[in-house]
Amino acid sequence: MENKILGLHHITAIAGNAKRNLDFYTRILGQRLVKKTVNFDDPKTYHFYFGNEGGEPGTLLTFFPWEGINPGRNGAGMATHIAYSVPQGALEFWKNRLKTFNIDYKEGEILGEKMISFQDPDGLELEFVEPKKPDNRKVWTTEEISSDFATKGFYTTTLTLNNADATSKVLIDLLGYQLQQEDGNRYRFATDAIETANLIDILEDPSAGRGINSAGTNHHIAFRVKNDDILMEFREKILSAGLNITPKIDRDYFYSLYFREPGGVLFEIATDNPGFTVDEPLEELGNSLKLPKQYEPARTQIESLLPDLN
Repeated sequence: MENKILGLHHITAIAGNAKRNLDFYTRILGQRLVKKTVNFDDPKTYHFYFGNEGGEPGTLLTFFPWEGINPGRNGAGMATHIAYSVPQGALEFWKNRLKTFNIDYKEGEILGEKMISFQDPDGLELEFVEPKKPDNRKVWTTEEISSDFATKGFYTTTLTLNNADATSKVLIDLLGYQLQQEDGNRYRFATDAIETANLIDILEDPSAGRGINSAGTNHHIAFRVKNDDILMEFREKILSAGLNITPKIDRDYFYSLYFREPGGVLFEIATDNPGFTVDEPLEELGNSLKLPKQYEPARTQIESLLPDLN
């Protein structure tokens, strides 16, 4: 089973203000700041990782908070919605909590499961779903958010596409997903290689305009594999299908490949190894600024350029 895609590894989005982003996800949504580092390609910008206690794959939402960047626009060729799993009965708690912080939300159902939808401060589309199937993942709790209500991790993410066919073929033929449910223009794909964070939804909308990737939008979604040997097996598989894909990239906490699927969404494949405790112990995750080794000699300068989080 381990030589398969193991569902989602992480999702990376863009924000317009680092402190506001940090406060929203840790204080309001109660997630753990698992890692505080910088963008590999722009070290004067933070890279935040939010997740459960250990930053387990399938719980990780990461952000590039570029200060003052213009708002983006959801549209075709993007991952447009992120859905989290929450415990049965937790939606009432979250409705009350969002009201407390003057955050508007909508109630609804997706494929027969109750959910609420709302936006983060930059307009990123979030959904909290009460799945019918039990989700036994460990959660991160705070003084205000107990394990009865805390987010479990990703449930699914929705790709908005003008045409679903070519992307569906990538999910099925290359990544090992199968079409599980269909309702109108929504198609849900699942992998049986893992029990959680194992769903991808496609919304097919031929009339949707192309998205603009900036604040409040998703940059890419990352699929999970066990290690870098399996990662490279997928690289050969994707190359053989005629798609362009990067060489293996060391992201310090995992190894990655990137490719753009035919519908326009940027896909990543990322490994479990070496994990987030490679440079700080579990109990101290997220407490210190961790820099990629190539930037360590410039730490003082980088720290002076990064936005104030206090």
